[in-house]
Amino acid sequence: MQIALFNGFEGILFLLRWMHFFFGIVWIGLLYYFNFVHGAFMAEADAAAKPSALTKLLPRALWWFRWGAMWTMVSGLLTLMIRGHQGGFGVFTTSWGVLILIGTLFGLTMWFNVWFVIWPCQKVVIANAENVAAGKPADPNAAASAARASLASRTNTLMSVPLLFFMGAASHLPVAITAESNLGLLAILVLIVWAISEGNGLKGKMGPIASIKGVIHMGFVMTVILYIIVEMCA
Repeated sequence: MQIALFNGFEGILFLLRWMHFFFGIVWIGLLYYFNFVHGAFMAEADAAAKPSALTKLLPRALWWFRWGAMWTMVSGLLTLMIRGHQGGFGVFTTSWGVLILIGTLFGLTMWFNVWFVIWPCQKVVIANAENVAAGKPADPNAAASAARASLASRTNTLMSVPLLFFMGAASHLPVAITAESNLGLLAILVLIVWAISEGNGLKGKMGPIASIKGVIHMGFVMTVILYIIVEMCA
């Protein structure tokens, strides 16, 4: 009897996809928790409740958050490597490949923001809360770090909408990629949208993504723009 789970690359691909789903749910679930629940709570919480949230709840949630992001990224990239090994570079010029690479672009950017923007800034916030709770002077950089982490987190929430759309569309909403498709123009236009959103997330302002409603609406707007670009260039 041959067990399907151990049937060469297909079994490995299934396990990697399952890991990608599992850790992706952990990561994106906590991203939405931070943006839709935790932030609103902290804005309304009594002063006495905030220290415990910052020193006990936040570090635990951030641990699952950043490692969920890490293993989502690792399992996704390994999946792409195996698919590329099986089908060659040409697999990434198919409908599946084009759509999955758009999702990958935003996924890798979000992973970068988690590990190199949000987490370093939140470490400053947590350390400041612990110092204040211990009677030590407050860190004057804590407020700026919190603001930078908040902007990056909102940007990740914005990007999560096209991320999830294109990851799902790769297998369930194929587009007509042919020899006449202008994949070069598609790549340039997608990169422009990506650069604007990530550039604002690193150096810009909240603007319309400051509110929960705003970031959701803007996420859908960006997804529609990207999909129109894909269909226009296909």
